[in-house]
Amino acid sequence: MAKEKQNETRTSIDELNDTLTNVVEEKVQNNKKTIITAILAVVVIAAAVIFFLDMRQESANAANDAIGQADMSLAQGNDSIALVQYMQVADNEGYDAGNRAALQAAILLYKKGDYQKALDYLAKYSQKEALVGAASFSLEGDCYVNLEKYPEAVKSFEKAIDASDDNAFYTPLFMIKQANVYRALKEYNKEAALFEEIKAEYPEYAAAYNLDIEKYIERAKAMANAK
Repeated sequence: MAKEKQNETRTSIDELNDTLTNVVEEKVQNNKKTIITAILAVVVIAAAVIFFLDMRQESANAANDAIGQADMSLAQGNDSIALVQYMQVADNEGYDAGNRAALQAAILLYKKGDYQKALDYLAKYSQKEALVGAASFSLEGDCYVNLEKYPEAVKSFEKAIDASDDNAFYTPLFMIKQANVYRALKEYNKEAALFEEIKAEYPEYAAAYNLDIEKYIERAKAMANAK
């Protein structure tokens, strides 16, 4: 009887061990599947990232090639061809090439007298450098002036002044443009105030370009008093 009980106990322990072994093996197998699945997922993601980066680089290279052709056309004096090429790059390409193409297209459209379309391409441009950005706002203001949208022009020149960051050459130039718009709006006190600021803050500008700022101040004040 003792032997039978011992055998029964052993059998129970063996069964328990077998059960535990099966559970462990099953978990190991499941973990293997999970690990393999995770590894495959990482491989797939890595491959997708590499593919995306390769495609992005190819697209960037294509955009650079396209704007390079437009630059060459412009350098050769073929403005009309260059304009079409810049517009194509701006419309179809991203990256820095597409951004610069939008500004180049806007400049050529302005020269052509197509001011509204120039504004459309300026809207595509995102400023990356302070002075170039300031110049783009000034061009925007010039477009509005030619369209006789003077309040919009004032705002554009204000943005140009802010972006130019007290540059000794550009800031007073943009201020003069804004003053001229105030003159068109018959806001002579604002015109006078701007010329007075130029006289006080940028005297070297007036001297360099032989501008009689005092004359402009007196004229604006006279017009203001005559209203």
